[in-house]
Amino acid sequence: MNKTYYLYILRCKDNSLYTGITFDLEERIRKHNNGRGGKYTRSHKPVQLVYYEKYPDLSSARRRENEIKNWRKEKKENLIKGFPLNSC
Repeated sequence: MNKTYYLYILRCKDNSLYTGITFDLEERIRKHNNGRGGKYTRSHKPVQLVYYEKYPDLSSARRRENEIKNWRKEKKENLIKGFPLNSC
């Protein structure tokens, strides 16, 4: 069975942004908030999901993750600005 992979962006409590990939988005966010996610988010929790994209395979999700990680924060903010999670 093929997995769906997610590229995601989290907003940390200090307003910084964290970008990652996973195949279980809800569980990964839970792990970040419980201190079992990435090293960076351990000291910047709580985190909130602000953006995600779906990919059919790990390699395409990884390519997009690397692309976004090289962006300045302003460009990331513009990407997530119109995302439905942020329109509330």
